[in-house]
Amino acid sequence: MPSSSKVANDSVTILSKCTVFPEKNSTIKSLKLSVSDLPMLSCQYIQKGVLLSQPPLPPNHLISLLKLSLSKTLSHFPALGGRLSTDAHGHVHILCDDSGVEFIHSIATHFQLNQILIPNFDVHPCFKTFFAFDKTLSYAGHHQPIAAVQVTELGDGVFIGCTVNHAVVDGTSFWNFFNTFAEISKGVTKITNPPNFIRENVFISPVVLPLPAGGPNATFSGDEPLRERIIHFSRDAILKMKFRANNPLWKLQNTNLNDTGKTSNDFNRKPKSEISSFQSLSAQLWRAVTRARKFPDTKTTTFRMAVNCRHRLEPKVDPLYFGNLIQSIPTVASVGDLLSHDLSWAANQLHQNVVAHYNATVRRGVKDWESNPKLFPLGNFDGAMITMGSSPRFPMYNNDFGWGRPMAVRSGKANKFDGKISAFPGRHGDGSVDLEVVLAPETMACLERDQEFMQYVS
Repeated sequence: MPSSSKVANDSVTILSKCTVFPEKNSTIKSLKLSVSDLPMLSCQYIQKGVLLSQPPLPPNHLISLLKLSLSKTLSHFPALGGRLSTDAHGHVHILCDDSGVEFIHSIATHFQLNQILIPNFDVHPCFKTFFAFDKTLSYAGHHQPIAAVQVTELGDGVFIGCTVNHAVVDGTSFWNFFNTFAEISKGVTKITNPPNFIRENVFISPVVLPLPAGGPNATFSGDEPLRERIIHFSRDAILKMKFRANNPLWKLQNTNLNDTGKTSNDFNRKPKSEISSFQSLSAQLWRAVTRARKFPDTKTTTFRMAVNCRHRLEPKVDPLYFGNLIQSIPTVASVGDLLSHDLSWAANQLHQNVVAHYNATVRRGVKDWESNPKLFPLGNFDGAMITMGSSPRFPMYNNDFGWGRPMAVRSGKANKFDGKISAFPGRHGDGSVDLEVVLAPETMACLERDQEFMQYVS
């Protein structure tokens, strides 16, 4: 039932909360959490949302439309309308019992879009108030909703923030749900990408993850001072980094280039397969952040990258498989090695780990976890780690609720610590990339003065 409470939350006033139930009862009874789902029980819920221009509807009509659309969407995604349950043997399941999700209507009409979307500044703190379930660990899905939607009216726009249990979805599944919600809001009756709930792959395991009574604790404090910026890289800038990564002898000056833009010796030192644009950008960031942290050469630094395993397994898993099907690839180097070599060296370290991560490696990762089941160690434990999440391949701007594509994508407070990076596609779909960079204030200040890094920033 709706409640109307006018509760102030920093810059946001909550007008009402209610539970939205699936329009149709679920035909799925339960879904077992996989080897990729279970480690996320100690992670916070995913919080991502879109900033939209002013809707052509009055607020009460907009809220009614979104509630109805969410109800219809949940009928296609019954896992999100359920709850977690641990059986007598210790296996954790999603009970698709139509318990519903939380829906919040709030206002912050004192904010204008041009106030909160300022390029080359830190992310406006208001965005952190546009999401439900702050600091909530995914284990809490045993007793509270698996998902929540908060709609916040702004002075000249609206923000739709979605919070979803990370043991139930990864980024691929999250954006499929979010974009389907938008599609149905726009009036589509047959959805484009129906999710696949078949639990028949190597990640579905008989192994039990031991959990403490009452559930796990967060693996990072979340209390340290942080700065957060969206750093934009144009397609041209990324191609320059990619060229440098794939051509280690290339120099901007004092080099005679032939018509291809490469020296004759470059071809002799190229890696066996091409380093990708994203690996090149990640390597540039890894080097710059490590330089900004000012560690001694002997310190070990780690770059951790999440990879989608759906297409890496043989046989391949349906791209629309609903759940987590990700693994984390750590690449380790000494500070001395990372900074004494050029960009191509760092990029090649990342590249070699990614290209090696296919069927046999994925399956070995599952067996390793089964031999030692544990929660995912999210955080920056030695001060020298970077964790790359999300992906510029996610269709974050492929949603239109009926009055235009998003103006921006933003996230909440969840799962943020020094060195947490999230990659978003550029808004215009032109091959540009936005990195949401979260760093200690002193590290961010040094990064902003790093000419090698900032020359690529738009």
